[in-house]
Amino acid sequence: MIIKPKVRGFICTNAHPVGCKANVNEQIAYIKATLKQEEAANNTLPKNVLVIGCSTGYGLASRISAAFGYGSKTLGVCFEQPPSEKTASAGYYNTVAFHEAAAQAELYAHTLNGDAFSTDIKNQVIEKIKADLGKIDLIVYSLASPRRTDPMTGKVYSSVLKPIGEAYTSKNLNTDKLKLNEITLLPATEEEIADTVKVMGGEDWELWIDALKASDVLADGVKTVAYTYLGDKLTWPIYGQATIGKAKEDLDRAARVIASKLQNLKGQANVAVLKALVTQASSAIPLMPLYLSILIKIMKEDGTNEHCIEQIQRLYSECLYSNTPRIDSANRYRVDEKELDTKVQARVEAIWTQVTEETLLELTDFNAYNADFLKLFGFGVEGIDYDEDISPSVTISF
Repeated sequence: MIIKPKVRGFICTNAHPVGCKANVNEQIAYIKATLKQEEAANNTLPKNVLVIGCSTGYGLASRISAAFGYGSKTLGVCFEQPPSEKTASAGYYNTVAFHEAAAQAELYAHTLNGDAFSTDIKNQVIEKIKADLGKIDLIVYSLASPRRTDPMTGKVYSSVLKPIGEAYTSKNLNTDKLKLNEITLLPATEEEIADTVKVMGGEDWELWIDALKASDVLADGVKTVAYTYLGDKLTWPIYGQATIGKAKEDLDRAARVIASKLQNLKGQANVAVLKALVTQASSAIPLMPLYLSILIKIMKEDGTNEHCIEQIQRLYSECLYSNTPRIDSANRYRVDEKELDTKVQARVEAIWTQVTEETLLELTDFNAYNADFLKLFGFGVEGIDYDEDISPSVTISF
């Protein structure tokens, strides 16, 4: 079939296998050129890595960085749709491409495709670790899901993107029509706050570490990291004083609890604060498409714009495996400092107040935002013939 993007609002319902493969190979090439292979005798570097949420965005970048930067064996967990009469999901194609590259490089890679929130997948992961790896020395927790089924009760919880206390009105960009309007979000109920924490907080991260530790598959000196975003003044009403903010507070709580549980292994647990990026999740959040369109323009002008792979490369080299990690007073790793530079944020705020529909393409870099969005699904990649008739099916097994 000839595969063209099918976009509805913040959702693209299909993906291009060749484009996704090119994206993965581009990230691998960056890491090979940037994260130099360290001597195997250096025991502080990751040897066996578990990435929970490994198929897109920061999770995929984490797996690529570990495998092709340090030669790590990687075990991944994702929940992706294989091809049928339609294309597979982008994450499925990404994972296929990663496995092909890992095989060519003679790197161990195995992926379990299923619900990472479930007890069954946790048990399957533990069995695979025991069979193939023995012990894990780095666990990356990078799940993004709008809902979660509690493995103990079977109850399904859904998250919401709402402010707390009072309604919030913001400028918003309709990316389909390139129209600016105001959007008002009503305040969350107590139940909605609790449900969002249940989905996006630290409970499942804790359950993963508890299960791994109880099964004796954690190495001495084990590290675990979970990803978050904080932002600054413009994004704070939706990321801070909001339901997501409460979930992020719970992620900090979980990091402290997990760190305590890992003391006897001399292990550590940290939240890592990353920059705002165009992802499937951020595209769905009110105000973020406009904010990102402005931010990308400014950071490109400054030569500081980064995508997932650059962020994770710096997280590994400047935080996780650095003798002098960049860490804040809440014990979080920080690689969002370029976005939060006061001069950058002042310029973002200035454009935010000035931008209109007539000046959108002049004052922002919406075209770059849109290109980043389409690239998530393998579209708009340089060198790919999108008029070629190709099969959406893949034959490789995870």
